Amino acid sequence: MNSTSALPSRSHSRRSTVLTAALTLPLLAVTACGTTTGTAGQGGSSPASPPTVGTGTSGGTSGAPAPSGTTTPGTTAAPATGNSGNISGTSAARLRTGVYFLHGQKVSPAPRTVTAPATATAAVRALLAGPDRYEQAHGRTTAIPSGTRLRSLVVRNHVATIDLSGRYDDGGGSLSLRERIAQVVFTVTRFPTVHKVAFEVDGKTITSFGGAGVVLNGPVGRADFEDRAPAVLVESPMIGDTARTPMRVWGSADTFEARFRLKVTDTTGRTAADVMVKATSGTGTRGTLDVTFPYKAARTGPGLLTAYVLSAKNGRAVTVDTVPLTVNR
Repeated sequence: MNSTSALPSRSHSRRSTVLTAALTLPLLAVTACGTTTGTAGQGGSSPASPPTVGTGTSGGTSGAPAPSGTTTPGTTAAPATGNSGNISGTSAARLRTGVYFLHGQKVSPAPRTVTAPATATAAVRALLAGPDRYEQAHGRTTAIPSGTRLRSLVVRNHVATIDLSGRYDDGGGSLSLRERIAQVVFTVTRFPTVHKVAFEVDGKTITSFGGAGVVLNGPVGRADFEDRAPAVLVESPMIGDTARTPMRVWGSADTFEARFRLKVTDTTGRTAADVMVKATSGTGTRGTLDVTFPYKAARTGPGLLTAYVLSAKNGRAVTVDTVPLTVNR
């Protein structure tokens, strides 16, 4: 992953180093005083990652993150990265990222901790290991065939070339193949300096997958698998996270007029918060979302974050996705 270029003055150089560190860690927890906008672009660019936060104005930056409403214990900010995609300057940094399983045939991130320098490699290996028991119990699955191995992963010029064992493209129809490709693409492009993915199987460049013939005309990004993302993709918090008020939620969305709602339910089943959210774009174009809001839980325990839209036909709530959490009072 590429490091941020140095700025002219020493003062600006120090700020650049801090900002680079914050952006390299996709899940560094920060909180906003108001609503902010992430940096995920469209058309295959990197996903929304937690921006550094200023005074609460949209998209503001201060060069230093603030505490978040979602706890991420043990997280360490990553240093600058080079073209290999590996993190330099440390041999033992523990970083928290997300790997993308499936929830109702749509990608859904689950937290994993990886060790520098081979962070992207470790993330893919964690993905190939599949969901744990807690995640399985909450409906997380994988379309990647068991026994698939990662042979190599190299990042150059924002493109990750991933070589997987032949098991990866065994069996399944076009939907299953698109799901397993999307899982890898979303996992690797969660790292801000990886924009697209090129696939190899057993050392050979792949232009189509399996008998179903899923065609890959060169490296692919998230926009190429828009159909495998839910209308509201919550990238943080992730399944099993512990939240506290105020809660920060960031990700992306493509909903009518860019509007949807987020609801927090506490362990008693009571609604602790229910807020309207507007992404940066919608109605056929995926935009980013980054919002912080308070909630009031009756007591601490297992809870749920629900993203939903209101039906244009009858105004009823239509659930888009759910994220099981521990909700602190």
